[in-house]
Amino acid sequence: MPERSLSMPLPARDESGRRFSLERCWRIAATGFCFAVFGLGGLIVLCLVFPLLRLFVWRRLLRQRLARDIVSASFWLFCKLMTIVGVISYEVRGLEKLQRRGLLVVANHPSLIDVVMLISLLRQPDCVVKAAAWRNPFMIGPISLCGFIRNQDGSQLIEDCIVSVCRGSNLIVFPEGTRTQIEALLQRQVNPLQRGAANIAVRGNLPMTPVVITVTEPMLTKQQPWYKAPRRRPHFVLNVLDDMAVAHFAPADTTPSLAARVVTEHLSDFFNRELKKDV
Repeated sequence: MPERSLSMPLPARDESGRRFSLERCWRIAATGFCFAVFGLGGLIVLCLVFPLLRLFVWRRLLRQRLARDIVSASFWLFCKLMTIVGVISYEVRGLEKLQRRGLLVVANHPSLIDVVMLISLLRQPDCVVKAAAWRNPFMIGPISLCGFIRNQDGSQLIEDCIVSVCRGSNLIVFPEGTRTQIEALLQRQVNPLQRGAANIAVRGNLPMTPVVITVTEPMLTKQQPWYKAPRRRPHFVLNVLDDMAVAHFAPADTTPSLAARVVTEHLSDFFNRELKKDV
């Protein structure tokens, strides 16, 4: 067999690997660019848009509604930017189910940008904001102006969430409580669920609108810094499914605490089953 000449062209897989590396480097740079744009846009909204709202809109509830719609529109533009520069691609199935008011939206949480995508799809979005954000000088203005809910222990948090939905806001809740661990994500599973979402649904007698989020490559998980770009461009699918009524899982005479536990178990089985389906 003749010896291979050193002047022979590289195999095709090396060329594709080189192109792949360049594409990955581009996505790392594009991700950093998007984070910079997000921060700059946040400063513009904080320093210019929201002060104008406070100056010219005196009615608190009207100001809150306008602020939420501004945030929703801003997040929609940001999601479009991420797709244009090639950081991600995404699609939404069943979008018409989110074009209502007074929804309790429950979703799994594979990535940092889940909340950004969901807020961009909703009119009058609301969410529970962790306590650290209320101490952040760059965030306390926007989240207070939008009237987002402060995360706190006890029954007051549940009551605030119920009131928000009953007033016509669309409340986003992640029953996992934090982003899905990579190990569970690769197995198409969710973390063990907390009972917050179930307690809101049970004690407020509210149907839940489930959104199952799948992604082809782990991205911006809690265990990944932003510069650890996945090997391929992630594709997100947000699948909005039919409302789920609490009465289907827990009889009316069930105590609230027991009903919340039953609903939480059902939600866990539901998400794990849906995530294993082909998308």
